Amino acid sequence: MTDGAGVAHLRLSGTPYEVGRQHGTALAGSLRGFVDDSLCRLNLLLDEQVSMAGLHPVLSAFDAVITAELPRLAEEITGLADGIGIPRDQALLLQLRREILGYRKIPARGDCTTYARAGSHPVLAQTVDLNGDLDDRISVLDIGLEGSPRRALVLSFAGLLGYLGVNSDGLAVGLNLVLGGDWKPGVPPYLAIRHVLDCAGGVDEAVEFLRGLPLASSRSFMLCDADKAVWVEALDGEFRCFEAQQAEHTNHFLHPDFQPSDEINVFARNSSRRRLEACRAGLAAMAPAAGVEDHFALLSAPPIRVAATGDIRYERTVAAAVALPGSGRLYLRPGDPAACATREFTVTDPGGT
Repeated sequence: MTDGAGVAHLRLSGTPYEVGRQHGTALAGSLRGFVDDSLCRLNLLLDEQVSMAGLHPVLSAFDAVITAELPRLAEEITGLADGIGIPRDQALLLQLRREILGYRKIPARGDCTTYARAGSHPVLAQTVDLNGDLDDRISVLDIGLEGSPRRALVLSFAGLLGYLGVNSDGLAVGLNLVLGGDWKPGVPPYLAIRHVLDCAGGVDEAVEFLRGLPLASSRSFMLCDADKAVWVEALDGEFRCFEAQQAEHTNHFLHPDFQPSDEINVFARNSSRRRLEACRAGLAAMAPAAGVEDHFALLSAPPIRVAATGDIRYERTVAAAVALPGSGRLYLRPGDPAACATREFTVTDPGGT
């Protein structure tokens, strides 16, 4: 179904294949249109045009790793393709757009500000800064896999099986782009987040799952439950963590071991630092029991909110999300968070699957 704000809200249950097929069937027209839109809009963003034939060897290399490491999600991709009515390679491309884009050389202006607080009022909140004008392809997936004791509530863009979210065990996961190291065929971080939400009951278990995956690209993950907030930076198969009651991250590496490998350009670095400083200042003034709208007020204020320029190649804030792991709720402002109403989603009770 689609709610009044234009956000598709899908309740999906069954085997991995069935979950993927339900997802694809529900959004078939939209996702076929997106694939046909300059090949998932990649050819509006890349300097050199790409084609499915040219991408086939790369997609096959990724597929081999995903199938070996996350076979249930590989089955879900097959179901997604069948539900949409497209070849499996195209459903796989929907999961790999960011890896195909690779490092961006244009002066980026934003790429997500994320923070988390543990304790009696645990919360994870972030802006979603993307290029490609993806605010017209937002969905929320309430997923229960056959045989799993938990459900996952996932924010998705354009057929992604994972992006950020919260599960019924009280774990929330967000992310930030960081640039460094070699990007190569592996598990895309968006699928890694979905795997964590499906399989982990808390932060410690989630960290171990992440450490066990051969990630395709650098990323920072934000993890939160009632006990702790942790960011995990991933670079070339290495991981560094910071654990606290409150954690913040933007788009430059924070761990000193990884800072020499940071490839972020100077314009994006300046934006990242300004947003991190604004985030920390805003949280310092915010009570631990602050409400959801207080968090959205912070996420909607510049420089954390990155305004549109009219250029599809530049990142802008296309959504903001606040997850409450203690209650399994995800609050969303789709589009520009300064101009959109808040939507509320609650993860389905696993006993009701």
